[in-house]
Amino acid sequence: MNSKIIANGILRAVGIFLAVALILFFLYQIQSVIVYILVAAVISLIGRPIVLFLRRRLKFNNTLAVVVTMVLFISVFVGLVGLFIPLVAEQGQNLALLNIDQLQSNVQDLYNQIVTYFEFKNIDVEESIKDSGVLSKIDFSLIPDYLNKIVSGLGSFSIGLFSVLFIVFFFLKDSQLFENGIMTFVPQGNEQKTRRSINTIKDLLSRYFGGLLLQILILFIIYTVVLLVFGIDNAVVIAFLCALLNLVPYVGPLVSGFLMLLLSMSSNLGESFSAVILPKTTYVMIGFIIAQLVDNFFSQPYIFSKSVKSHPLEIFLIIIISGILFGIVGMIIAVPTYTAIKVILKEFLSEYKFVKKLTKGL
Repeated sequence: MNSKIIANGILRAVGIFLAVALILFFLYQIQSVIVYILVAAVISLIGRPIVLFLRRRLKFNNTLAVVVTMVLFISVFVGLVGLFIPLVAEQGQNLALLNIDQLQSNVQDLYNQIVTYFEFKNIDVEESIKDSGVLSKIDFSLIPDYLNKIVSGLGSFSIGLFSVLFIVFFFLKDSQLFENGIMTFVPQGNEQKTRRSINTIKDLLSRYFGGLLLQILILFIIYTVVLLVFGIDNAVVIAFLCALLNLVPYVGPLVSGFLMLLLSMSSNLGESFSAVILPKTTYVMIGFIIAQLVDNFFSQPYIFSKSVKSHPLEIFLIIIISGILFGIVGMIIAVPTYTAIKVILKEFLSEYKFVKKLTKGL
């Protein structure tokens, strides 16, 4: 091997390394655009059954079916925003977000009531809280800064929303657009298998995301009934927000439970802790636990078995492993990614016994 061949090999390796580095840097710089495309792909998968229903059952042409579906999505989004405005306004008034002194006074009053209540039970809550240093870490002066960040983020959110809607429209209008983009990178000879894989993945993920909507709806109904029964203000909005958080596996229910606890207590600030706040909050949390039991033992197993055709234990392990490796984002995308991998394995490696066993039923 002469020096010229060695030099060419080194130059080729350096060139490949630089090309990969540039591609990764480029993808990092346009990460927001990639997020828009992924979100749009998910929304288009949810809207795909609606478009197909309008085209096949109601005989709409393709463009009209897409427009009607987009109008439906936008109407739902606007309706949700309209629901959240009263919640933000009322909670802002209850918590006195624009009055820092009043906020401290309200929290201190609630804190004093909690301590007094537990003193009758011979539980020294105050000393435990002081030892933990939780209250000393709370800086109420930062609240206006957080509000300013929220307002400044509305501009970016508007741009993102418009971008996602624009992409969704063309994904729905031309269902082959995303597929054709992928096919440009597929080697010759594998086009047919790849197209079959893409169609199967689209069908399974459409059913999966539709199942998630059903899961949210069930939780939303249970939460709403519980909150209305115990007279919590803005019950519908709180119920929807807590149900929506359940899209994040395992972590979402914990966050939604804490949020429901916080909003239930804040809705009754100024009332007696032992006579009003504690009983209402306790009953609400019992209802929350019942809803979670229904979701964990009935809703989720049905959705996973019927939509992505995977065993609940199989899904549990995949979500846990993805969470350990990639955090919250990994837990969210675990099931769709795992489903896509199973479909691809079945299409390209179906001769292996392990693959046959893994993809049985797909």
